[in-house]
Amino acid sequence: MRSGTRTWVDTTIGIAVCAVLLFPLYWMVNVSLTRPQDLLRPRPHLFPTDPTFDGYTAALSTQLPSLVTSMIIGVSTVALTLAISLPAAYAMSKLKTRATGPVLFLLLIAQMIPGVVLVMALFALYAQVGLINTYPGLVLANATASVPLAVIILRAFMLQIPDELIDAARIDGASSWRAFRSVVVPLSRNAVVTASLFSFLFAWADFLNARSLTQGNSIVPFTLALFRFIGAETTNWNAVMATAVIASVPAVVLLVVAQRYVAAGVTTGAVKD
Repeated sequence: MRSGTRTWVDTTIGIAVCAVLLFPLYWMVNVSLTRPQDLLRPRPHLFPTDPTFDGYTAALSTQLPSLVTSMIIGVSTVALTLAISLPAAYAMSKLKTRATGPVLFLLLIAQMIPGVVLVMALFALYAQVGLINTYPGLVLANATASVPLAVIILRAFMLQIPDELIDAARIDGASSWRAFRSVVVPLSRNAVVTASLFSFLFAWADFLNARSLTQGNSIVPFTLALFRFIGAETTNWNAVMATAVIASVPAVVLLVVAQRYVAAGVTTGAVKD
């Protein structure tokens, strides 16, 4: 009886906490479907009594190019992150070198550096090499945040891969690169998906780099576009919230599709045999 009561209490507490955490998301969707005149009420409705999709029409007509820009930057960031972190993680986990400890320590330190410090240094560098207001500049800036975490995740996963599999591939005549490409990478699918997802979300939600490393209107990621849209449409909150809802869809879809890979990727190495 006590066990059953404890379960109900834990469930109730969990539901209450989830409701509090998810209420801002619900309110965002609610406001996006509410007419502007209804938002002026002293007590707005908890549910849209007369829903409208005018906000989504306005959002798609004005913000679609910025969403495409963010998608390009996000996918490119993932590609660059994996191109750097996969070989680095393989070398740190399977090719025993003395530099593994210091490099891993530096990666952990890199995770602690405030983003505003990095973006100031990148702005000074980009101004000299001509990367301000360019796609490569934003991709490189986003990769500086995602590569250290990706290396840590991938290394933890690759440490669990038996060395015997790599040795068997080498006995069959495979080089270190071939063993990495044909054995290690396929077995690291969960970690690769996890690192890719985090890298994409870093780039997709980035505002600091987008605000500091771009000028004008030639390259406008959606976070910067939403910032400008709020300033221009302060009386049209349903369009602003509709833009936020649309921008949240790719992240939500990716999390739902990749959740089982992410759960396996982030827990690998957490339990020691």
